[in-house]
Amino acid sequence: MGVIYFLIAIFATTIGAGAGLSGGVIIKPALDTLGNYNLFVIGVLSSATVLSMAIVSTTRCFFQGIKIDKKLIALTIGAIIGGFLGKEVFSFFYLRIDEKMLTTIQAGIIILLLSITLLRSKLPDWHIKNIFVTITIGLILGTLSSFLGIGGGPINVAVLCMFFAMDIKKAATGSIFIILFSQITKLLTITLTSGFGAFDYSMLLYMIPGGVLGGFIGIWLKGKLENKHIEVLFYIVVSCVIMLNLYNIIMLNI
Repeated sequence: MGVIYFLIAIFATTIGAGAGLSGGVIIKPALDTLGNYNLFVIGVLSSATVLSMAIVSTTRCFFQGIKIDKKLIALTIGAIIGGFLGKEVFSFFYLRIDEKMLTTIQAGIIILLLSITLLRSKLPDWHIKNIFVTITIGLILGTLSSFLGIGGGPINVAVLCMFFAMDIKKAATGSIFIILFSQITKLLTITLTSGFGAFDYSMLLYMIPGGVLGGFIGIWLKGKLENKHIEVLFYIVVSCVIMLNLYNIIMLNI
């Protein structure tokens, strides 16, 4: 069983680091499909794996001399606040509604958001410079990623391209930077508030190494691919994740 979780982690985070998708958008529905853990544990497994990938990817970007501009810093500040809010929103609903219903709601929101990202080239472009608007956008991204347990990668990439006129490679790098801090905030909030509970987190022994390796491979892959190839990879993966979430909704409600 551990091998399956390792393979999911390394595949998801390789794609995540390479195309800015975070990996969580693949890990979350994949673990929902396996059905071995409850929603809370799945969220922790996904966040911890994505965080390990983001640490590797961000560190390598700094060593390669990639600079983080003011827009990304402002977005990250918002994402940190959003990471806290998203965890609180998840806890509110987790304690009050049926887990099957919450999983369905999360999958539905993911499908909606991913469908919008596929249409981003048809939407108007903006060049937002206002610092407060930028922080607010970061807050929304952080809240969604933390609540959904997906890291938020494809949504981040689409927003960075649409609102800040970034090409997909720069958006992918910025997305990983935002993911790093939103997931740190989420896991730190759990540690300081509800705690992780007496659940089985043994799969982290397989998933975190997979996330680390995926981070290294994904950054190498991104260096080899041109923008047009990353675009194609982005669309293929997002389309597959939409179908996987649709499958999960159907299986949960039959």
